[in-house]
Amino acid sequence: MSFAFRQAIKSIGELSADEKALMAHCLISSLESKQDENVDEAWAKLAEKRYLEIESGAVKGVAWEEIKNIVKEQDA
Repeated sequence: MSFAFRQAIKSIGELSADEKALMAHCLISSLESKQDENVDEAWAKLAEKRYLEIESGAVKGVAWEEIKNIVKEQDA
């Protein structure tokens, strides 16, 4: 075990609940993988494509209420 890990474990009891929550958040955030640099651009292109499909009439939108009703029917 590293010195930093041992110190963190030793100090946990001295932390307030808020500090522990912040520590947990920081640890979990540090595990997240690096975001692909092209993700935002890819989402923007997809959103524009979908928008143009709806505007041109190539596809028809579905109301949220209709989607919820379909899901309810499938769950029944």
